[in-house]
Amino acid sequence: MQLYHHPFSLDSQKVRLALEEKGVDYTSFHVNPVTGKNMDSSFFRMNSSAKLPVFKNGSHIIFDTIEIILYIERIAVVTVGNNGIAFSSEEVIEWMHKIQEWNPKYFTLSHIPNKYRLFVSKFIRKVVIARMAESPDLASAYHCKLREAYETEEKLKNPDVVSRSKEHLVKLLDEVETKLNETTYLVGEEFTMADVMFIPVLARLVLLDLEDEYINSRPNIAEYWGLVQQRPSYKKVIGKYFNGWRKRKTLMKTCAHSCSASGFGR
Repeated sequence: MQLYHHPFSLDSQKVRLALEEKGVDYTSFHVNPVTGKNMDSSFFRMNSSAKLPVFKNGSHIIFDTIEIILYIERIAVVTVGNNGIAFSSEEVIEWMHKIQEWNPKYFTLSHIPNKYRLFVSKFIRKVVIARMAESPDLASAYHCKLREAYETEEKLKNPDVVSRSKEHLVKLLDEVETKLNETTYLVGEEFTMADVMFIPVLARLVLLDLEDEYINSRPNIAEYWGLVQQRPSYKKVIGKYFNGWRKRKTLMKTCAHSCSASGFGR
């Protein structure tokens, strides 16, 4: 089993948390979208959407985050055994879909300084054009990604797009805050795949230095956030890259790679 992912990818974090929580072994392949590695023809042929993560088990390839997590559950029952492992309930799956409905793309990009965001956007467009020239048989698919990059920049100029994303997030957080009045975790007293889906959302807010506004202002979520950070899966999947000084190290390493590649025309 192979997972193509990256620490920056929110959906990748969800899948990796599920793999760690279920104790399923896999081979890890880092594909950095900020440096355009997801546009390399080898990856693009496998997934022309260029989105992460991609889960591959033999000839079976899955792109949808929730489908991957439910597939991991089935694998865990077979390979790890039935002791303490159960399939997600309808309520858990309902929460998984509810969390996944929030798209962090425009919210995240709106909180990145323009000069950095535009630099990366321009760099990615250069990568797409270069890969298009290298693999003319994929030209139409690459052209779609190029058009998507321009459309993203246009949408970010529309305040309504960002406002709707923020409103959706606030509604989700408020609903979780109310739910955590009754339970320790999202669905009862046991950690579930619903929590696996939600933890990266909170981690993204912390990464953007928005913890006070969105997490600490909600006491139940703040307590929940402190609790889930103690889990070994969190420490391995997210904390390893973004806790304390590690956040700057992770971001600076990627920034340096992009600047170097751009400067040398590579």
